[in-house]
Amino acid sequence: MGIEGSGAAAQQPGVEQVRTIAEPDTFTKSVIALLDQVEYRRCETGEDIEAIYRLRYDSYLATGMVGPNPSKMVVDEYDDLANSYRFGVFIDGALVSTIRLHHVSAEQPRSPSMTVFGDALRPRLEAGETFVDPSRFAADLYVSKQHRVLPYLTLRLAVVACSYFDPTYCLTAIKEEHAAFYKRIFNASQALPPRTYPGLMMPVHLFQSRTSENMENTLRRFPFFRSTAAERRMLFARPGPGELAPLTILPTAKYYRPAA
Repeated sequence: MGIEGSGAAAQQPGVEQVRTIAEPDTFTKSVIALLDQVEYRRCETGEDIEAIYRLRYDSYLATGMVGPNPSKMVVDEYDDLANSYRFGVFIDGALVSTIRLHHVSAEQPRSPSMTVFGDALRPRLEAGETFVDPSRFAADLYVSKQHRVLPYLTLRLAVVACSYFDPTYCLTAIKEEHAAFYKRIFNASQALPPRTYPGLMMPVHLFQSRTSENMENTLRRFPFFRSTAAERRMLFARPGPGELAPLTILPTAKYYRPAA
């Protein structure tokens, strides 16, 4: 399940080096330990929204993905769609990264990857496939150097989304240099050659991972991607009339227990 910016090809500081930091057991323990300091917020209004838009801008500008703009924010037409979920990742109360996810179906077919690669993806939707389409990955570059596992903490949200929505595929539109990471971690394969993405200064490749084939192996290899049903509902269930969405959601990987 490839999970970099869907069409965003966002810079992921240290992403290729993360897996070599430690042996698997130690690496997993270090990620789970850092999860104790992490909280996720689904950002829909107010200051949190502006903060993630500014983080996108700062990250993309620093890595040459966008040019300067007067608003000092990166926001687009996909942010407020009914099938869009925008998240901030906070460590000790400070925003450190962000990612956006779309659940794409025949009923809700709009997303960044659908715009760029729609001629190939639309017939698949019509045939009954569904997708999780992650995009707009951005991270604080200073914090990324302190916590080289930050991409995993952020991309965990896309894995949790796949556990919740059970899509046919998780899509990933990425820069070519990030392909090896997604192949290795999520067994993603290239679906389409590179295309230009509006608003970015480089082409993106579409990778995909079939969840029915790859999800269990990903969760087994990287148990910090696991989640409880309660966490999945808090992250992705839409509140009913008169209900309020949770202000903050804590990761539950260490509390996960397989069903009997």
